[in-house]
Amino acid sequence: MLIDDFNPLEGKMLQILKTDGTVVEGLDPKLDDSVLLQAYRTMVLTRVADEKAVKLQRQGRLGAYPPCKGQEAAVIGPAMAMRKDDWFVWSFREMGGLLYHQIPLMSQFLYWMGNEMGSHYPDDVRALPSSVPVGSQLTHAVGISYAAKLRGEDTVSVAFFGDGGSSEGDFHEAANFAGVYQCPVVFVCQNNQYAISYPRKFQTRSPTIAQKAVSYGFPGILVDGNDILGMYAAAREAVERARSGLGPTLIEAYTYRLGDHTTSDDATRYRLESELAEWMQKDPLDRFNRYLEAKGIWNDDLENAAVKEAQDEVEKAVSEAENYPKPTVDEVFRHMYAEMSPDMVEQMERIRAETGKKGA
Repeated sequence: MLIDDFNPLEGKMLQILKTDGTVVEGLDPKLDDSVLLQAYRTMVLTRVADEKAVKLQRQGRLGAYPPCKGQEAAVIGPAMAMRKDDWFVWSFREMGGLLYHQIPLMSQFLYWMGNEMGSHYPDDVRALPSSVPVGSQLTHAVGISYAAKLRGEDTVSVAFFGDGGSSEGDFHEAANFAGVYQCPVVFVCQNNQYAISYPRKFQTRSPTIAQKAVSYGFPGILVDGNDILGMYAAAREAVERARSGLGPTLIEAYTYRLGDHTTSDDATRYRLESELAEWMQKDPLDRFNRYLEAKGIWNDDLENAAVKEAQDEVEKAVSEAENYPKPTVDEVFRHMYAEMSPDMVEQMERIRAETGKKGA
């Protein structure tokens, strides 16, 4: 078992796909070629869509946006290990996992354009809306997984958060509850080294975040977060543990944010160029590309075609989002409760009157 073999308390980190595109002998999960190609194409689409989102924000066509460049493997790997009826509980930097989980790209652009309808997903997709408050989604994930356990379902919740989230009380409350009640949940911490501009080393004295799981009575594993095979393999094992009734697991994805924290940030003010250059050499897409080429199932022509296909899909999604009906003043009130309270109705009517705008 990988989770037993790579004990973070012993300073071990799981890596299967090395930076040169070769794999560690004996650890290759031997995924079907069609699965590998689907994963890589999703990574390419995510990279193209992410770069487009930043440009849209600079042009004033998108609100504040959190880039995910460099963290594609840390999210898509766990998404690959999930079943269709498992719950995807995300923070705000998990575009790749959402795409792999069949959430339309148009919805994601729409959300970051400030339209709450972007959080309305297809009925057959089990995913929560974005949770920008740091760490609050972890208690939601545990609650969902506990409910599934009480109902006798075998679904699993996979919850994503950042290293900054591990400093929040919500993380500790969620982990404690999940450990006590053996909830079927997998915590995936994307340790991208910075909580906004605050370095990871100033957030905790703990050598790893993964080892914090031990305090709550369940296992943790440190994984090279830029290694999609490693992230998939660790998540598959953690999901299977949860589904079989063995409780939660904490996966720490050791990765790096190649862009700014958000489009309101300027990472050049607190990061060294040499550090960024070092991590660029570990780009998860480049590493996976070399692996696929070595297997003989990918080449430059396929790469160019995949990028062109992704660009076309992104432009189509942007057009659909920009042409979507604009939100009305009523949207501010509609999505908090199933039915608005009398005072909310009064507030809505007052704002309608003050702004001269009619609801819809």
